[in-house]
Amino acid sequence: MKKKLTLLFIAIISISLLAACGSSETSGDGDGEGKTYSVATDSNFQPFEYKNPDTGEMEGFDIELMRAIAKEAGFNVEFETMAFDGLLASMRTGKNDIGIAGISITEEREEFIDFSDKYYDSGLILAVPSDSDIESIEDVDGLKVGSRQGSTSNDYLKANTDAEVEAYPEIVTAYMDLERGRLDAVLYDLPNVKYYIKENAPDKLKTVGKVMEGQPYGIALPEGSDLVEPINEGLAAVKENGTYAEIYKKWFGTEPPELE
Repeated sequence: MKKKLTLLFIAIISISLLAACGSSETSGDGDGEGKTYSVATDSNFQPFEYKNPDTGEMEGFDIELMRAIAKEAGFNVEFETMAFDGLLASMRTGKNDIGIAGISITEEREEFIDFSDKYYDSGLILAVPSDSDIESIEDVDGLKVGSRQGSTSNDYLKANTDAEVEAYPEIVTAYMDLERGRLDAVLYDLPNVKYYIKENAPDKLKTVGKVMEGQPYGIALPEGSDLVEPINEGLAAVKENGTYAEIYKKWFGTEPPELE
């Protein structure tokens, strides 16, 4: 009798452990019933991703798009915020399964991480004080220009100008220093620059010059990831069924352009 009770107890424990393991895969932000993947993202890159100060929840175009793609692909996602250069390092080491944070697809990055198909066309634009005499990137040599650590704007400034480059962990700090007169200009991604000026400094800052380095955004993955194909299929599906357009209009206020 004692032996039977022991076997029964072992069987009950085994079933409980299996149930616990299964439940961890279905948690997260997606609505699917598949595995849960860790998504590295930025904490303050409006309107693509940011933490709502009132709710503490992550919001933005990238966040909603990633959830929609995950739903179509049949898996769940859990977001982890980090510094942008840390995000790229995370993709290199495989610490996180996916990365989304307005990440430009570049040849240099493609050497050590994989990308999905592009989902947004962007570029770099120069922001200056409203009363500034700076008219284009050709005018910044010898001046203090802010950018973000690990960003394509930081690379562009170092490769194409003789500006005194100040790289910030958080681009919002660069914008604030520009408003305070601590910087002469800031070079960063067009949609983020436009969004910040519209929401926070419409009378203090302006954009000047042409859009530079037109580069598309893609979803990043560790090199050799099996998720490239399902993510691309999910992205194609949300474009086809109209979900992409709905999310785009919500965050940018216009119909999405055709991605070439």
